Amino acid sequence: MLGFSQTQLAEAASVSRQTVVDFERGARTPYPNNLDAIRTALEAAGVEFIAENGSGAGVRLRKTSA
Repeated sequence: MLGFSQTQLAEAASVSRQTVVDFERGARTPYPNNLDAIRTALEAAGVEFIAENGSGAGVRLRKTSA
C-alpha cells in the first residue's frame, strides 16, 4: 500500500527489522508497545485502520486534500 520496505517500516516505527519480519510472516506477535509503534508509523504515513462494522475490519489510504 505504501511501498515501504521492512527496513523503512522498522525505522519509521523505531523497532528492529526482525520484529517487522517476524510479524509479517506470522512467526510472532510483537509486544504491545512495538505493535502500537508500527500502527502509529503506518498512520503517520497515511494509512487509516477501519474498525469492524459488520463488513469486517480493514485499512485504506487517507484522502489527501488537493
